[in-house]
Amino acid sequence: MLVRRHNSRRSDRLGFTLMEVLVVVAILVILAGTASVFVFRYIDQAKEDRARADVKTIETACTAYKLRNNDYPQSLQVLVTPDDGSSKPYLDSADAVLDPWGKPYQYDPNGPNHNGLKPDISTTTPDGDLIGNWQSIRK
Repeated sequence: MLVRRHNSRRSDRLGFTLMEVLVVVAILVILAGTASVFVFRYIDQAKEDRARADVKTIETACTAYKLRNNDYPQSLQVLVTPDDGSSKPYLDSADAVLDPWGKPYQYDPNGPNHNGLKPDISTTTPDGDLIGNWQSIRK
C-alpha cells in the first residue's frame, strides 16, 4: 500500500509574494511617470493648435457678420447671439469665445495689426506666447 505524503509547502506557493507585487507596481509607476512627461507635452501643443484654429474660426465668423451687417461686430458676444433675422448665431456656443485655458479671446474691432482692414483676435498661452490672427499659422 502506498502512502502519499501531504506537501504543505505546495499550498504556501500558490500566489505572489508581497515583494513581487511591490516590484511590479514600482515598475509600472516608473513607466507611467516617464510616459506622462511626453503625453502632457502633446496636450499643451494640442491646446495651442486649438487656439490657432479657434482664432481662424472667430475671424471667419466676423467676416460673415460684416457681410450681413456692413461692419465688424463690436464684441465677440455679438457672434454667439442670434441676429434678429437669423435663427442661428455666427458661433455655435458661448464657449466658442473662450480659449482652451478658459479665458476669453481678446478682440479689437479696429484691427491695429491689420492696419484697420479687419479685427485683431488673439490670446496668450500660460507660457506667455501670443497667438493671434495676424501671425503666421505655425511658429
